[in-house]
Amino acid sequence: MDPARHQPDQQPAAPPAQGVRLAWDAVPETLRLQAESYLAGRVVGAVTQPGGFSPGAAARLRLADGRRAFAKAVGPELNPDSPGIYRAEARIAARLPVTVPAPRLLTSFEDGGWVMLLFEDIDGHSPAQPWIPGELDRVLDAVAMLAEELTPAPAGIGAPTVTERFGDDFRGWRHLAAAHDDGDDLSGLDPWARRNLSRLAGLESGWELAARGGALVHADLRADNLLLTGDKVYVVDWPWACTAQPWFDLVAMLPSIGMQGGPDPEKICRVHPVTRAAHPDAITAVLAAITGYFIDRSRQPPPPGLPTVRRFQLAQGQIALGWLRQRTRWR
Repeated sequence: MDPARHQPDQQPAAPPAQGVRLAWDAVPETLRLQAESYLAGRVVGAVTQPGGFSPGAAARLRLADGRRAFAKAVGPELNPDSPGIYRAEARIAARLPVTVPAPRLLTSFEDGGWVMLLFEDIDGHSPAQPWIPGELDRVLDAVAMLAEELTPAPAGIGAPTVTERFGDDFRGWRHLAAAHDDGDDLSGLDPWARRNLSRLAGLESGWELAARGGALVHADLRADNLLLTGDKVYVVDWPWACTAQPWFDLVAMLPSIGMQGGPDPEKICRVHPVTRAAHPDAITAVLAAITGYFIDRSRQPPPPGLPTVRRFQLAQGQIALGWLRQRTRWR
């Protein structure tokens, strides 16, 4: 695969995929002691990993005997929804086939509403930003491999359907249309989107049928959820996994690739093996839903503990909107 090169200086720098992380030492002591007990070693070093938007701790741990592990921990005081997200991640991670390039879950436990997950530590790095063509080629090949490996979804994975996962979220254009009908002037909304709002709401309404499928998808693929090693591309953070069309991950990821200096999303979509045979109207309907989600959410106040996420959503939404305009050819 050889996506067209993009000149990074042609667009502003993308906002970093980083929130505000909790230091390992700020995790409740009971949880830290449980981690040491399970690992049978004392933690002598903890390096916070800044990527991602959870307000919890995410740290590479070094034990006194030199062994390593990766720990994630969050409590309801930081964000009331985050513990449930971590529980979902633990359920999926525990059931992923060993053939999937993902860190293995060692254990998970809870205390006082807090949830901690311990994973094997992967000595890798996130893809460079802006994207380097060679690394992007590796990632796009990994997306194709993942779709093949996880179609059909592994037996007993217990993941929700894409409708169950995103049915309440992928209504952005319909939310905006209803707000406009109630008198909101939608200040700041892109003029093309404002002009075509009712058409976008109608297009979005077909996303569920278009996305329905039997593959297990990650549903949150971005550069900050990938680790590159010498021979593998590891996919981390699986709490949003669900069953959908095998091309769902690529379509959902392409706006972030474009935002972070990669090629035009349509150029990749046209040639990538997971989308080549997909129905164009189905892709457009799902893209409409994803775009509406980003645009609608970016106009809302940030959730507790996640002060940077709205700017990141807006940046993805702007790329997705340009791609959607390209596909619909609406004026």
